[in-house]
Amino acid sequence: MKIAMWSGPRNLSTAMMYSFAARGDCAVEDEPFYGAYLAATGIDHPMRWEVIGSQPSDPMDVAADILGPIPDGKSIHYQKHMTLHMIPQFDRGFMRALTNVFLIRHPARVVASYSQKREAPTLADIGFVQQAELFDEVAQWMGRAPLVIDSADIRANPRESLAKLCMALDIPFTENMLHWPAGPKSYDGVWAPHWYNAVHASTGFGEAEGPLPTLPADYAPLVEQALPHYQRLARFKL
Repeated sequence: MKIAMWSGPRNLSTAMMYSFAARGDCAVEDEPFYGAYLAATGIDHPMRWEVIGSQPSDPMDVAADILGPIPDGKSIHYQKHMTLHMIPQFDRGFMRALTNVFLIRHPARVVASYSQKREAPTLADIGFVQQAELFDEVAQWMGRAPLVIDSADIRANPRESLAKLCMALDIPFTENMLHWPAGPKSYDGVWAPHWYNAVHASTGFGEAEGPLPTLPADYAPLVEQALPHYQRLARFKL
């Protein structure tokens, strides 16, 4: 089985990758289109050249790789994907061979977290519009809504939420998914030193999230723009 987990940044996506890696039967891949995205767009991200140098820049090569044999003889290939990396000029045909799942998070929490790592985020940076577009595309050719899971539900009850997800994926849930060793992982992308400090300090999912964060007034329009896309996908969450 090949699972493509689609989210924007700061969505609990790295913790979810660690959770699946801890299963024992699962190979994981960290944002395989990141280098191709940066090379194609010219956008300036932290560690831009290190990222580009660490991955294929041709999206067709990336797609061929993730459709190839599952690494290390594992039975599951979990792919952590950023929705913003799937720019319009990239052929999305490879997605039809994957089990596509959408990981969502309230935009106020995303903006609060993202702005601590990269200043002045835009709507394109946080991936909500792209996530909704990908969701609609997958739903159209599947003839039904694909799976959606909310990071808030995972934080509130990891065991129950992951068990639901595994049932929907028709794979067994294992308690191993609730814990992982602290520190960097061999499968982390080269960008991990900039983005993964908090998750490297973790050994499992954090506690349930509290009230929504208070953001600077400048960020209010960004949250308002992203919110309808989040709310629409949230109607389909497990």
